Amino acid sequence: MKKLIYLFCFLFCGIIVSQELKIADVSFVGAKKTKVSFLKNIVPITPGAVTDSTAILEAVNQLKKLPSIANAAFQLVNNTVDKAYNLVFTVEENFTIIPFANLYTSSNDDFAFRIGIQEFNFTGRNITIGGFYQKDIFNSYGLLFRAPYLFSAKAGLAVSYNNLKTQEPIFFDNSTADYKYHNEAVEILGLYQFNQRHSLDLGMNFFTEKYNYIRGATNVNVPQALDVNKFSYKAIYKYSNIQYHYQYLDGFKSTLNAQYVHSSTKELDNFVVAFNDFVYYKRVGERGNWANRLRVGLATNDETPFAPFSVDNNINIRGVGNIIDRGTGSIVLNTEYRYTLVDKNWFVLQGNTFVDAGTWRNPGGELDDFIDSDNLRVYPGVGLRFIHKKIFNAIFRIDYGYGVTKNASKGLVFGIGQYF
Repeated sequence: MKKLIYLFCFLFCGIIVSQELKIADVSFVGAKKTKVSFLKNIVPITPGAVTDSTAILEAVNQLKKLPSIANAAFQLVNNTVDKAYNLVFTVEENFTIIPFANLYTSSNDDFAFRIGIQEFNFTGRNITIGGFYQKDIFNSYGLLFRAPYLFSAKAGLAVSYNNLKTQEPIFFDNSTADYKYHNEAVEILGLYQFNQRHSLDLGMNFFTEKYNYIRGATNVNVPQALDVNKFSYKAIYKYSNIQYHYQYLDGFKSTLNAQYVHSSTKELDNFVVAFNDFVYYKRVGERGNWANRLRVGLATNDETPFAPFSVDNNINIRGVGNIIDRGTGSIVLNTEYRYTLVDKNWFVLQGNTFVDAGTWRNPGGELDDFIDSDNLRVYPGVGLRFIHKKIFNAIFRIDYGYGVTKNASKGLVFGIGQYF
């Protein structure tokens, strides 16, 4: 019966798409934990407004983007007063208190994990709070507060604290050394949404980086210990025009991340780093989804073993290994076809086939490093997704990537959420 109602609404909208509609009242059905007052503040359509079905469908998609909302629809009910309509939004809520666990191998193939918990709808206003603990040879932890609508329907704030300790490979003179890396950081960002498609995050990150030599190659020009205070100015500009329907996505988005990093020591120069993710999703038939991500990044081209871009399983190329190389430039293409094998009321099993390919500019190198076969990595593979439709971002993924280029490796990659 519910499906018939939604179908009727869709057909009705097609008939009145060019009509102006006067709205007498706006209400919400199905909101339990999420505050109705918050939803009314998010939706730009208010009682007394004149709108059309295109604007209403935009509002529906805006609701679907909220972490607390799994799905949304609407009804227009005749109101005899002034030939107006009552606009009724029906929402299905997500369960938003989410524990998570990531399992992976560290740089020397030791078992490592990250566990944590996040609440994506704190106080019923889609505020995210959470924390994690990580064991990756060393102990790490972090805390997060993100409130996109803290000040208004457009403006918010994000604050995070991370205390990360890992074992990192450093590359120089065609050799490798292992360092204990410690990063303690506080980040503060102001969040602003110009409209549904355009948003900007601006802020600063204050952090301390420590490197301590463990084993491997040495060089008189590469310090065995560093303790550096840094800060960075950070800007993230997002354009998103994605249509959401449970696990299916359709549309385009672009995210530009730019930073200027200032260092307190002359051993590490100040530098600029920027990268852009271009993402395109295409719904294919009833159960298929084609997903693509192109990441292009450049940084100040210093000849340093501590270059900002890394080749890594969990970031860009599945199966390649954990931080196998670093560079001052990066071009990575990920493309995959996702197909829903099982789709029940709450559970989805999705299979995927993918190709991850990337290339890098060596620290201090030239742009033609991007076409050097030694820097090229191509990894096809297959994977599975276990998805809970009523829990926000409850996607457990397993991927197996197999390299087909020079010095290739292969391996499993586990994670929470889609890879991109």
